[in-house]
Amino acid sequence: MALFEYEHSETSTAPAAAIWPLWADTSRWPEWDAGVRSVVLDGPFAVGTSGTMTMDGMPPIPFTLTEVTEGRSFTDETALPDAHLRFEHELTDVDGGTRITYRVTIDGPEGFGPQVTSDTPDAMRALAKLAEASSPV
Repeated sequence: MALFEYEHSETSTAPAAAIWPLWADTSRWPEWDAGVRSVVLDGPFAVGTSGTMTMDGMPPIPFTLTEVTEGRSFTDETALPDAHLRFEHELTDVDGGTRITYRVTIDGPEGFGPQVTSDTPDAMRALAKLAEASSPV
């Protein structure tokens, strides 16, 4: 097992109020994350709610929301037989928009972390663009 840590930020001209709904409505995740086929939550977007994410060519992956600060941040965690994954998502107001930050911590097999995070910058840029397109200028 190896500990892998990753952080990436993107800045969007959209306000946090335009980005948050794209996170909180998990059915919309495939719109901005090309590797995601579907995300189903078994309840509200709130601490303790579990769900499953289906990625390209993989069986559904279970996850649980472990932290939710409405409009600002959330954390989800996944326990797999050989790995534990923690994804932190945060929105910070900056001049002219919002900084979107993802922090990922993975305790798992050597080399697993880079595979999991390789498309993160692309997904974050797509999220920012989608929020900007839906936000009044």
